[in-house]
Amino acid sequence: MSLFIFLTVVQALVAAALVGVILIQKSEGGGLGVGGSPAGFMSARGAADFLTRVTAILAGLFVVLSIVLAALAVHSGGTRELDTSLARTPDPIAAGAAPSAPVAAPVAPASVPADPLQGAAKQ
Repeated sequence: MSLFIFLTVVQALVAAALVGVILIQKSEGGGLGVGGSPAGFMSARGAADFLTRVTAILAGLFVVLSIVLAALAVHSGGTRELDTSLARTPDPIAAGAAPSAPVAAPVAPASVPADPLQGAAKQ
């Protein structure tokens, strides 16, 4: 289990580095790219080649780590028994059994007439 946790942390670090490298790259729309002088190691072309290689390596490492973590998760699965602690008990009324005590019918209040229009029709 500790290998799984270690690889999960490594994958999180690789993902953060991948996001950072992608954001540093210069885009055609003028993104968050870093400018540089035309001479030296981090020239525009040199930086683009370097960042492209780093992006490809980090992306490949991310995919490999994802596959390894998925394989570890399948093999290190927990117990195969079901947790029934939240299972509902069957309802006897819904199951078709007769209720133990008869249910009384609702009674209308005495102050409300049964049909208020019936008295008006007689007049």
